[in-house]
Amino acid sequence: MLKTRVIPTLLWKDYGLVKGKSFDSWRRVGTVLPAIKVYNTREVDELILVDITATIENRDFNYDEIEEFTSESFVPLTVGGGIKDIDQIRKLLLAGADKICINTSAYFKPEIIKEASSTFGTQCVVVSVDTQKKTNGFFECYSHSGTKATGKEVTKHCQEMESLGAGEILITSIPNDGMMEGYDYEIIELVSNSVSIPVIASGGAGNYQHMLKAIKAGSDAVAAASIFHYTEQTPREAKRYLHANGIPTRK
Repeated sequence: MLKTRVIPTLLWKDYGLVKGKSFDSWRRVGTVLPAIKVYNTREVDELILVDITATIENRDFNYDEIEEFTSESFVPLTVGGGIKDIDQIRKLLLAGADKICINTSAYFKPEIIKEASSTFGTQCVVVSVDTQKKTNGFFECYSHSGTKATGKEVTKHCQEMESLGAGEILITSIPNDGMMEGYDYEIIELVSNSVSIPVIASGGAGNYQHMLKAIKAGSDAVAAASIFHYTEQTPREAKRYLHANGIPTRK
C-alpha cells in the first residue's frame, strides 16, 4: 500500500507568502526560504509552492529564485503558477523542481499536459483543479487562481487530464479554502472514484481529523496551509495521528 503524504502548501505572491480565505489571499505569513527551512525540520513528505499571481499578471518565474528554494528543500518540491509552455517546465526542472503544477493552461492548452508527460514523465506532472459546487449540484472548474469559471465539470476534466498523462490531481475546494472547517469530502470522493492516479486533497484542513476524513474519502495525500500557519499543529504530529488511526505514513 502506498503511504499517505502530508504536504504543506506555500502560496507565493509579490516576494512573500500569503494566506486568506476562499482564494482571497491577502494576509502575509512570511517568506519562502525561511518557511522551507522550517518545514525541513518537521518531517513533511513534499512541499507545493505556487505563484498565485503569475497567470493573471502573465509573467514568468525568476528561475534563480527557484534554484535557491530547491537547493534548500530536503524534500520533493512541486512548483506552479503561470506555466504556459514546455520551455518553462524544462527550466523549472533544471532549477531543481521535482514536479510542476499546472492549472489554467490545462483548460486552454490541454496538449501541454500530454507534451510534458511524454517529455519529462508522468511522475512530475501535477494538474491542479480548483472547483466549487453550483446550486444545481454541478461541480464547476475554475481557472486563473479560482477567478474564472470554465464551464467544465470536475470529474470529466480530471479524467481528461489523466488520459493526457497527468501523474496526480491536486483538488481544491474554493469555498473551503482557508476556512479550517474541513475539506469538501464530496468532491474528494467524486474525483478519487473517477480517476486511477493519486489525488491530493486541498482546501479546508483545520485539524488532523479533517485529514483522516479526507483520506477515508479517497485521497492519497493531504495538502494544507492554514493549519500549519495559524495553529500549533504540525506535519509531524499529523503523520503520527494518521498512523495511530491505521493510515500508513512515511516516517
